[in-house]
Amino acid sequence: MGFKLVRFQQGDSIQWGVLDDALYLVNGFYLTLRDILTTGMEAIANAKQTGHIIDQATISILSPVTNDANIYCQGTNYSAHRVEAGFSKQKPPYNLLFTKASSTLTSATADIVCPAHVRLLDYEIELGIIMKQDVTEASEVTNGNLKDYIAGLVITNDISARDVQIVEQQWFKGKSYRGFCPTGPYIYLLEEGEIEYLEKLELRLSVNGETRQHVQTNQLLFKPTETLTEMSSIYDLKIGDLILTGTPAGVSLRLNAQILGIIYNNSIPYEEKVEAFYNSQKDNGYLQPGDVMCLEIKSEDGVIDLGVQENKIVQAVSVK
Repeated sequence: MGFKLVRFQQGDSIQWGVLDDALYLVNGFYLTLRDILTTGMEAIANAKQTGHIIDQATISILSPVTNDANIYCQGTNYSAHRVEAGFSKQKPPYNLLFTKASSTLTSATADIVCPAHVRLLDYEIELGIIMKQDVTEASEVTNGNLKDYIAGLVITNDISARDVQIVEQQWFKGKSYRGFCPTGPYIYLLEEGEIEYLEKLELRLSVNGETRQHVQTNQLLFKPTETLTEMSSIYDLKIGDLILTGTPAGVSLRLNAQILGIIYNNSIPYEEKVEAFYNSQKDNGYLQPGDVMCLEIKSEDGVIDLGVQENKIVQAVSVK
């Protein structure tokens, strides 16, 4: 089995550990995820033998993805989610790619602050993949060489302010408020032969104990091979970058031709669009202060288990 790589804070010190039967310190100083994946793999492999055991009651778990990383995302990459977002269920002719700000990264247990002006806060469980190598030119990624590109897997939640994303038609802005990407609790670094599990993982998200999203990754429309090949033809990728592979059905967002017609009609005043969109969405189960999201990703046979992510929604205080 692979290694569960944890980033944590103990006192004033930020360190890395390997979670097994206990949490073992990874010896050495690694400022970023890129640093430890580049120069610390031997220390990770030897942590159980050479690192001392960390008292988990004395630490705070941090996002294992550090904020020097780029966050790349795929949209509408499951058929059922495409339908609820107002699209046809068929695989589209193009891959919908966008980004999130790295300041969205937060831990698997952090409170998620809903901005004071946001009324339609949504969740999106997604399998995150971590880049294993720098890519600076167009590359053909195949099932045969995919293991050379992906270092590990992680739970992510693409939190979205839908009343910003949809009404203002700004995906980056609506998805990039601070703390809008809980990540972890750890990165599962894949062992040789485990890359095939990319299509054998089960994603599950619940809100206050009610299952909202549940899917297997074999239903992804654009597979990681196809996505990485396309990304490499457009821009550079680097070790430690995070790619969110898309969310399944079950989010609160529900779009149809009528509401989209209003959103895209430039003759309708912005304020009217805001209220029309809110009224079309308000009863769909959007996140409220006090709600608790619980996310899990694992394989049916238990070989891959990315842990549990649990975050509570809190309301930002308005500044007058």
